[in-house]
Amino acid sequence: MAEKYYAYAVARIRSKEMQLLDTQFINQLMAAPGYNECIKMLLDKGWGKEGITELEQILKYEQDKTWAFISELVENVSEFDVMLIPNDYHNLKAAIKMVYSGLDKEKSLFTHRGTISAETILKAIKKQDYSLLPEHMRFSASEAYKVLTETGDGQLCDLIIDKAALEALYSAGKKKTDDVLKLFCEMKIGSSNIKIAVRAQRTGKSMEWIKRALAPCDTLDIERLSQAAVLGFEELCEYLGHTEYAEGVDDLKHSLSHFERWCDNKLIHAIQPQKYNPFSIGPIAAYLLARQNEIKTVRIILLGKLNGISDQVIRERLRIMYV
Repeated sequence: MAEKYYAYAVARIRSKEMQLLDTQFINQLMAAPGYNECIKMLLDKGWGKEGITELEQILKYEQDKTWAFISELVENVSEFDVMLIPNDYHNLKAAIKMVYSGLDKEKSLFTHRGTISAETILKAIKKQDYSLLPEHMRFSASEAYKVLTETGDGQLCDLIIDKAALEALYSAGKKKTDDVLKLFCEMKIGSSNIKIAVRAQRTGKSMEWIKRALAPCDTLDIERLSQAAVLGFEELCEYLGHTEYAEGVDDLKHSLSHFERWCDNKLIHAIQPQKYNPFSIGPIAAYLLARQNEIKTVRIILLGKLNGISDQVIRERLRIMYV
């Protein structure tokens, strides 16, 4: 897109940014006495529409609204496919397990929105016709299905698909020229590798298992990460203290959920300067990430309200806002 095209698109993004949820509103949402009051506040803010009161329906509506808006702005929405690749692999995992267990009618297991329809993924698995899938997904789909049907090892099936998802993200990220999209891919892979390493350390996985699970990553030395995970949690934290994730080590020591929040906040901090960048695709990508971030935050609050979780626990999981 030419600079003039970017300028027009970014101008429209600027007007939409004014509708993003800010910290003040998030605090007001937290102060609401219950779920129904939160829903009313969101409706008054322009979220969802009358008649929709179920949490996932509201969030799906907001996701659809966001992508419809982006489709109006850009000629090729596939520029942002990296944000949807994880959904594709989640749906692949769900489809394989649905077919294996004979529950292939349980469409609720699918995640909404991807680069390929969940129905197409399910059809590919049922018919064993992997040509229906994107090229980067075909081998892992075949291998994971074979492992599950021949051995019943669901954990190994997950490992194959999860690693393939990160490898696909790494490959797609390398092809991007926009810094925001490249950063999103790298942080997604890096944080996922760290969480895999931590869980492997806690469950006593072997070096071979860990290496098989980790994906290529520019911000981490996979060999050293694997070695540290085998040695122990303190050694793992010691290694991370010398990486770009050093400031998140204290959160990691607290819990994986705290570390996930730190990673999300780090990404939002990193993309905030895009609010002052008028001539590139960066502000559009940043807006998409900001919307994902606020939708995630609203989900955390509303689920907490629904399940009677204390405000203190909910606040510990809240993300910072883009605006």
